[in-house]
Amino acid sequence: MASLKVPASVPPPHEDAEQLHKAFEDADLAVNILFIIRSSGWGTNEGLIISILAHRNAAQRNLIRQVYAEAHGQDLLKDLDKELSSDFERAVLLWTLDPAERDAYLANEATKRLTSSNWVLMEIACTRSSHDLFKVRQAYHARYKKSLEEDVAYHTTGDFRKLLVPLVSAFRYEGEEVNTMLAKSEAKILHEKISDKAYSDEEIIRILTTRSKAQLNATLNHYNNAFGNSINKNLKEDADNDFLKLLRATIKCLTYPEKYFEKLLRLSIKKLGTDEWALTRVVTTRAEVDMERIKEEYHRRNSVTLDRDIAGDTSGDYERMLLALIGHGDA
Repeated sequence: MASLKVPASVPPPHEDAEQLHKAFEDADLAVNILFIIRSSGWGTNEGLIISILAHRNAAQRNLIRQVYAEAHGQDLLKDLDKELSSDFERAVLLWTLDPAERDAYLANEATKRLTSSNWVLMEIACTRSSHDLFKVRQAYHARYKKSLEEDVAYHTTGDFRKLLVPLVSAFRYEGEEVNTMLAKSEAKILHEKISDKAYSDEEIIRILTTRSKAQLNATLNHYNNAFGNSINKNLKEDADNDFLKLLRATIKCLTYPEKYFEKLLRLSIKKLGTDEWALTRVVTTRAEVDMERIKEEYHRRNSVTLDRDIAGDTSGDYERMLLALIGHGDA
């Protein structure tokens, strides 16, 4: 249920690459000739970038980067970085990256002191398929010359480390087969540990970090039926406990990712001062995956479309880029 709109007839990658290079040349000319800036503005070049990159899938974007590098001896990302700025730049750069490269970059950013985020690490680990997460670990190793697990272990502590390291290391079974007896027994284990407030017990960690998503759904459905409450309701006893907040988000990401992302988007848009980093991350990482489901959940939860809220809270080329990626009709 991707929101990305790719034209039925896409130009060859060398044509896209040349159009992008022309956009950069026009921008350089505008810098040197003041009247060009005043008469035609900055929008033309940015509009061309949006019209190409925001309407190409990952394979097509990778080909454009490859052809661009062969023709001009420069990485397209470096030229984009040089020519663009602010939130629009971040959106374009994140989107243009190969998905595994992008997640590796976001995960590395999440381990750094000034941009650290246990939530981003959890989000990547829980909402990517096993094969996609494996590719992220490969991309991380290639780019940073160390393992993702190593960095997560080094930069997290205590209960967060106990949860996050096995999450980013996971290679879950992706099939739909479910063992009903196992679901019942593990639902009982989860209930016992939560009742004892042993929230970081190794059994809770084992179940959440190793079981397939289908098996987890069966376990959590049985938990709800057998014990009268959803597991996340029982994990809300200490509302201010940061580990419990992460644990609840982990369960939501593994079972209903569209609900997790809807809430993240709602908070990033409607809080006092837009959280552009979160907004950009969600749009650029989910546009080719499940953005249509997220949009449906957003509309159901807020009685207003995501398109409308983004348009009301952002502006300029950044707004146009985000609207294009979520499939807005006019973008």
